[in-house]
Amino acid sequence: MIPLEIKPGVFWTGVLDWTLRDFHGYSTEKGSTYNAYIVKGCDKVALFDTVKTTHYEEFIERIEEVTNLEEIDYIIVSHAEMDHSGSLPMVVDRVRPEKIFLSKPCKDALIEHFGDIVKSWPLHVVATGDEISLGGKTVSFIEARMLHWPDSMFSYIKEDRLLISNDGFGQHYSTSARFDDEAEWGELMDQTAKYYANILLPYSSLMLKKLDEIAGMNIEIDMIAPDHGIIWRSRVPEVLSAYRRWAEGLCKDKAVVAYDTMWHSTETMARYVAEGLMNKGIETVVMDLRVVHHSDVMTEILEGRGLVLGSPTLNTGFLPRMADLICYAKGLRPINKVGAAFGSYGWAGESVRLLNQELEAMKIKIAHPGIKVKYVPRKEDLKECYAMGEAIAEKIYETNKI
Repeated sequence: MIPLEIKPGVFWTGVLDWTLRDFHGYSTEKGSTYNAYIVKGCDKVALFDTVKTTHYEEFIERIEEVTNLEEIDYIIVSHAEMDHSGSLPMVVDRVRPEKIFLSKPCKDALIEHFGDIVKSWPLHVVATGDEISLGGKTVSFIEARMLHWPDSMFSYIKEDRLLISNDGFGQHYSTSARFDDEAEWGELMDQTAKYYANILLPYSSLMLKKLDEIAGMNIEIDMIAPDHGIIWRSRVPEVLSAYRRWAEGLCKDKAVVAYDTMWHSTETMARYVAEGLMNKGIETVVMDLRVVHHSDVMTEILEGRGLVLGSPTLNTGFLPRMADLICYAKGLRPINKVGAAFGSYGWAGESVRLLNQELEAMKIKIAHPGIKVKYVPRKEDLKECYAMGEAIAEKIYETNKI
């Protein structure tokens, strides 16, 4: 392994997890990385974060390409979640650091995770505005609470104009590329959007405040090094702009039609609703929940204004895969959306009413009262579905003009 120096005296010491396919219900078809960094000052050497226990040995090998373990003076813990702190007890035992810097909520979380052993560590609680010197490199701490845990923290090294951003600006994306200008741009931004939609979306108002706070600090940032995925060095303004757009809930003229079906009647309705949307010029994505993961639906809806749900009635409710999507979407709290529902039924057509209730519970404005069809849709029913799509399109245009 060849050490990767991302800035003078700053080294990536992370690991690639090529086989990860699920992260808390978020499909990670491209795997992930667990990024950690060694920063060498003139006086002190600091390690920023660790990795999952499954990758501990590889992590240690990579660190030893850069420095001897006993030469590490400080450990900065940005976040207590196990993908970043799982190896921490073993690393502390081997490194015997002089100091460990972390936020107050992170200290509490580590004690809860690992027990009283943490109380014997040389912990030093820091908050926004606190600084430490490594000798020629000054680390400033920026708390980022609830982005996405209460303990989350960024670190800024002003001499290198480097923001080590923990779970901000990352992706679950395992690739041989380490920098944004080495990766395929479309894929990189797709994975960045998927990460935001499935990890950070519920905290958009806090993200917007944090972006404003950082902008108000008037600090220069020409590199962002997250704890997952690609390091940003060429297109920092683009990712900052994307995060602001997502945090503000800005949407395109776009709709997602997500459905499940029993005997293809709801599927046929979905196709006609989509045709009505497309006829009005709305970018439309049709997603069959039998073959599409709920985290991919959330990624598509991130920049889409319309969410249209379709399900037949099953036992006076809707189908289980639709229930799965709704449960997942509720937790992520999509913002600034309009929605509608449709579905078929045999004898108790409750699904449309219940889907509308779920949309309203997510604070999604109902753009159309919905359509339910008994058994098999006829020509006149499909015309109504098409008209429903057109009506939703008008609501999307109307909302996007506000």
